[in-house]
Amino acid sequence: MGRNTRKRRMPLATKIVAGAAALTVGGGGLVWANFYASAHEDHSGHNRTRSAAAQVATIDCPDVGQKIRDVPDRARGEVDGELATMDSQITNAYQRLATTRRAQAGDAQFVQNSILGPLKDRRKAIIDRIQLEINRAGGKADDNLDELAACQGRPADQMQNGGGQNGDGQMDDGQNQGGDGDDGDDNGNGVAGPVADDFVDINDVQPNTRDSRNGLAADGDGGSTGTFTTDCGVNENNLFNSDNLIAAPGVDNGAHHTHDYVGNQDNDAFSSDEDLANADTSCQNQGDKSTYYWPVLRLQDGTQEFDANDQGGGAEGNIGKILKPAEAQIRFVGSRQGDVVAMPKFLRIITGDAKSFTNGDANANTSWSCSGFEDRQVTDKYPLCPDGSQVLRTVNFQSCWDGQNIDSANHRDHMAFVQEDGSCANGFQAVPQLQIRLAYDIPTPTVENGQVQNPYAVDSFPEQLHKPITDHNDFINVMDEDLMNEVVDCINRGEDCQ
Repeated sequence: MGRNTRKRRMPLATKIVAGAAALTVGGGGLVWANFYASAHEDHSGHNRTRSAAAQVATIDCPDVGQKIRDVPDRARGEVDGELATMDSQITNAYQRLATTRRAQAGDAQFVQNSILGPLKDRRKAIIDRIQLEINRAGGKADDNLDELAACQGRPADQMQNGGGQNGDGQMDDGQNQGGDGDDGDDNGNGVAGPVADDFVDINDVQPNTRDSRNGLAADGDGGSTGTFTTDCGVNENNLFNSDNLIAAPGVDNGAHHTHDYVGNQDNDAFSSDEDLANADTSCQNQGDKSTYYWPVLRLQDGTQEFDANDQGGGAEGNIGKILKPAEAQIRFVGSRQGDVVAMPKFLRIITGDAKSFTNGDANANTSWSCSGFEDRQVTDKYPLCPDGSQVLRTVNFQSCWDGQNIDSANHRDHMAFVQEDGSCANGFQAVPQLQIRLAYDIPTPTVENGQVQNPYAVDSFPEQLHKPITDHNDFINVMDEDLMNEVVDCINRGEDCQ
């Protein structure tokens, strides 16, 4: 598969071996073997607990970007660049964690002294620069940011904060993937996730429950009840990259995972608003040059994709066949409390959280389900669908806008979800709510001897272990004024348009 994007990354062909753990070239690119362990029972029924050092599965760092509020516009680019450097530091530290298991087993302080300690020092230096850049631009940096420098090791059996499907329907032995005598838990392909506990049979999910505080809002039923659907295809043009224009503008590989793009065809880290406005679009309505993008799903079947040796792809543990949606439904709906107003051009919205495994589920927002089972929704599991049923991946974006800003320092504060009654709080205004529903034809994975065979997984930052709760979606509004007004009028009149 080719890709329609700027080729800027050098392939990596390094092989690093450290005891039982390795980064190896195989199945495409560097395979991030995460040989972590947990306390579990062996086949004789006796509890077998490994050392505390060996139980560290991943690295959990406070998300500095989510804590920053007051950043003057002229410092935004520098601050975003510093935050992207922090992400790279975590990736590098995770690589060292994954390749030093023998040293960790022999020294209980190895992780702290050789990985977490130096990482804290590097993060502290960046936080100092961020504070200086904010103050120099006329803002007031938060003096407490220094408290966010330290990271910790996340044990294998410790899940993200918050809720989850913690009752019936979860698979047993989810953190015992390696089998008796194995040196650690992975998915059987030598990749750090997903594991068996990341999947759930859709029949075991209770109907009309959803394990996220950000529920999927219903269509407008008492206010503006219309809909506007835009058909932008399923990335037939093979536009992929591992950039993130919203969160890391100007930073190559700012996402550390590969995105699917539909709509705007000039979308990478270096695209300006002018570039977006002058670009081609894959949308049938040529007035919609908006960009819609999300992390790709992959089937971990050994396929060597175009990015098998690239950053964002195999070099960072995102391996296997990229699965394009069979269908990508993109529509805008109204508000239950009244009319909606037009979105400003170049409005940016991020929904979901690419770091939910370590950040907790406060911003998790994707809903996973199966066709024919849409009343059964789950956020922290991938569904196992019966034959003939498609995997569904649905997200409803924040639809309350502050009325002033097209972006904010943490890329969230200018937008909000509706309140329980469907209204917007704090003087925010209702704009058309973007809803994206992706349908995939995926062979159903199986679990054998505690290991998941041929799993599918969303691309993620390496340390997020391909958890389904890390799924997210991004949108930049680049509709022309006439089309946006048409969208608003259609929704407010209660019509269904496209």
